[in-house]
Amino acid sequence: MGAAGSKLEKALGDQFPEGERYFGLENFGNTCYCNSVLQALYFCVPFREQLLEYYAIHKNGVDAEDNLLTCLADLFTQINSQKKKTGVIAPKRFVQRLKKQNELFRSYMHQDAHEFLNFLLNELVDILEKEAQAAKKEEETSLPSEKTANEPKNPQANGVKKEPLVTWVHKNFQGILTNETRCLRCETVTARDEAFLDLSLDIEQNSSITSCLKNFSSTETLNAEDKFFCDKCCSLQEAQKRMKIKKPPHILVIHLKRFKYIEQLGRYKKLSYRVVFPLELKLSNTDEYSDSEYSLFAVVVHVGSGPNHGHYVSLVKSHNHWLFFDDENVDMIDESAVQTFFGSAQEYSSNTDHGYILFYESLGANKS
Repeated sequence: MGAAGSKLEKALGDQFPEGERYFGLENFGNTCYCNSVLQALYFCVPFREQLLEYYAIHKNGVDAEDNLLTCLADLFTQINSQKKKTGVIAPKRFVQRLKKQNELFRSYMHQDAHEFLNFLLNELVDILEKEAQAAKKEEETSLPSEKTANEPKNPQANGVKKEPLVTWVHKNFQGILTNETRCLRCETVTARDEAFLDLSLDIEQNSSITSCLKNFSSTETLNAEDKFFCDKCCSLQEAQKRMKIKKPPHILVIHLKRFKYIEQLGRYKKLSYRVVFPLELKLSNTDEYSDSEYSLFAVVVHVGSGPNHGHYVSLVKSHNHWLFFDDENVDMIDESAVQTFFGSAQEYSSNTDHGYILFYESLGANKS
């Protein structure tokens, strides 16, 4: 990588961003699914900063046990504190911990990058929630007893529901969807909110992210066997159902469902459909902040013609430059090259490099 590293430095020259590090990640036998997602997350700056801060606070924890959060914070800190601007790092500790934690990732078979991202984010949330609960418990036991004497012993005793804890993983990635069902007889609308850390979208040939999002929020009629039980009518009724983004996240992660189970074949098939993903995206089907604007900063690409084999690479935008990360190798690419990963307009095409997970960052001031 020495030569490649210096090639990247040469290409960027005086434009090499102050304090930034561009490091490839060593592959430990089919761990490209992990490397590609880690690079996308590293260049998700608010998330990276939180992790570095977490590491700085917890690095001296004597009884700190290794978990995916400490291993990830350690890896990001290692990259961030390198003396050299480019090079290769072995995410060995992280990969070992991942395999120990989840048997799904233990084999040397081709893994799914989206499954890994999902597992990782949920695992980080779990760890942060447990830590917050433990800290709260410790705080409560160390409080002088007279201070708590007048407080209710059980916070839920008065029927007050405890607010769910919002971690910094939630603050970056969590959005809220509203599932709305309208009874066609009495017009009553039943709405149910659900949180999401990423959106999985069905895809169609020669489409775009905007049209996939429109389909995601399209109205569906529930009739015949699918009738809806309306509480107001106290019976099964025809209804209209739709899903809306109620609160868009700060970091919008979109997973394109490129692997589809084909009944006739009895197996999964990769859809190489051409789906255009713009560099700037407007979310118009949201309840709040009617037009949320986003900017693309990372793409995890699946390379290969089928779901059970292939390779993952990632494209990352950092300080207005686009970079191509392929395990140990890091190269600069032109912004126009991003469109070569949209997919293929014909079913059988020699191009097998397709955008699979997209990372967009909100341009708005609303970062709550």
